[in-house]
Amino acid sequence: MKDKDLLLSILAIAVYIIGGIATFGGVALILLMEGKDLWGMGDGHTLGYLFVCVGLVMSILGVLVMRILRNRL
Repeated sequence: MKDKDLLLSILAIAVYIIGGIATFGGVALILLMEGKDLWGMGDGHTLGYLFVCVGLVMSILGVLVMRILRNRL
């Protein structure tokens, strides 16, 4: 059971960190890439908003999972 708890804890921290990186990367895209095409995927400004939203959701999910694991253990 402890191995599963450790794996979930590492996963929660990883999701939290990836969410933070995506959030700040999205802010950078919004500020620096307005009107520029980003590798044929779309406007950098628009993708920045997507990264900010997804990053915030991932950060919130990571925090919630960490809180659940802390209260459960």
